[in-house]
Amino acid sequence: MSSLCPLLLVLALVAVPRVRGACPAPADLKNADGTKICAKLYDKSDPYYENCCAGAELAIKPDTDLPFLPSNWRNVISSLVVAPRCQITVWSRSGKKGKTRKFSAGAYPRLEEYRRGIFGHWSNAISSIYCRCS
Repeated sequence: MSSLCPLLLVLALVAVPRVRGACPAPADLKNADGTKICAKLYDKSDPYYENCCAGAELAIKPDTDLPFLPSNWRNVISSLVVAPRCQITVWSRSGKKGKTRKFSAGAYPRLEEYRRGIFGHWSNAISSIYCRCS
């Protein structure tokens, strides 16, 4: 019975994709119907990279301009992934005010690693976004 438990755990991890919360590859950002997604935003990150890009997720379409994020997404974004040939611009305050930063194509599992001024970082600090693709 004890040798069966690890086998069941492995099968459960294989059967349930993204159970560890790893960030998707930027090229995999597509809707179920195959249309392109500009970026995916996540409200969870972790000191362990394999546990990042977890929790609630928000898919952003190309050419989306959100100077005012919904209240449940304001200042909670901790991880993000940007599709190839896309770029997301973020602001620290609503209305596209405050500090700003551009993230090009790639995965950003821990926004704590990206400085926002002298004492801050971008985790839980995004209030406005603009996402565009070429």
